[in-house]
Amino acid sequence: MKRVPITLRGAESLRNELKKLKSEDRPNVIKAIAEARAHGDLSENAEYHAAREQQGFIEGRIKEIEAKLSNAEIIDVTQMAATGKVIFGATVDLEDEGSGVKVTYQIVGEDEADIKSGRISIGSPIARALVGKQSGDVVEVAAPGGVRSYEIVAVRYT
Repeated sequence: MKRVPITLRGAESLRNELKKLKSEDRPNVIKAIAEARAHGDLSENAEYHAAREQQGFIEGRIKEIEAKLSNAEIIDVTQMAATGKVIFGATVDLEDEGSGVKVTYQIVGEDEADIKSGRISIGSPIARALVGKQSGDVVEVAAPGGVRSYEIVAVRYT
């Protein structure tokens, strides 16, 4: 199976979620199922069915996270050589050449992407255009509103 890049922070976030699911959520739902069973007839017991559905969700999420972590290639960008080029995990300051608006993005794995937090997926059009470029370069990105040009102001490995 193909290795999927993930930042150190993203891997830690998945590990924390997995720990919470296994140590808190799973025991709580098992307890809820036991309590619902104590109420009698399971065929008409809505609490039992809701708890079983929640258990299915939790077990599915545990398997999903374990699979992601087993296929992950954890990249600590702070340990990479500072070449000045945009790579996975780098934080990039951009200036829109048309409007002059400045934005900052960190290039992360698919599961970590959150545009509101300034984290964009390595598979996104803007990240694909940025990878391999360096400070001072101008990149053109095909956006829904048309082609946009961005100048790379700075590249940081934090």
